[in-house]
Amino acid sequence: MHYQWDFVFLLRYAPLFWRGVLVTLSYTGATIFLGLVIGLAVGLGRLSRSRLLNIPLIAFIELFRCTPLLVQIVWFYYALPVLLGIQIPATVAAVMTLSCYTGAFYAEIFRGGIVSIEQGQWDAARALGLRRWPVMRRVILPQAVRRMIPPFVNQSITQLKNTSLVSTIAVPDLLYNGTLVTADTYRPLEVYTVVALIYFALLFPSTLLAQAYERRLAKRPR
Repeated sequence: MHYQWDFVFLLRYAPLFWRGVLVTLSYTGATIFLGLVIGLAVGLGRLSRSRLLNIPLIAFIELFRCTPLLVQIVWFYYALPVLLGIQIPATVAAVMTLSCYTGAFYAEIFRGGIVSIEQGQWDAARALGLRRWPVMRRVILPQAVRRMIPPFVNQSITQLKNTSLVSTIAVPDLLYNGTLVTADTYRPLEVYTVVALIYFALLFPSTLLAQAYERRLAKRPR
């Protein structure tokens, strides 16, 4: 059977697709920001020598890194309200999950970037009379940030793809709106092809920019 492709009818659904794109980008930007805040706090906490502090932080990181994001979204939306006895809107559940998920990865990027700095840098700064946090702020972080940027950029690009999973709890992102169009037109091949192309149009330029920035960063003198 020869399938007759037809994309023209999708033009009348263009506003719905654009609203989905805006929602997707909004969730991406908001959860990247919140993830950075969470990641910085958890990552710096992981540098502590206190086991009492480290154990719950390690548990947080591994819990979110070692379970599927889709399962986390469903759990936050359906199970957490039962445990807390309150209703959690889909938008709140989506933001909480995506922020914690990417925050767990950012935390390891922060920690890994900081511990990668040679011990001699710490020793030299302390020899000048600087205390731990001034050493961190003035000496270690400026060097570590350069090493953190490439994985940060890659994880942030991945976050854009991760937002598509919030459609499972009826958050009106690009994929969810595509599902609505499919239900209205019974033309899933055309709809999901367009959805895939829109994601590609959003992600591919970001990937190229990230690669160009990494190459530029690599050429700078250390």
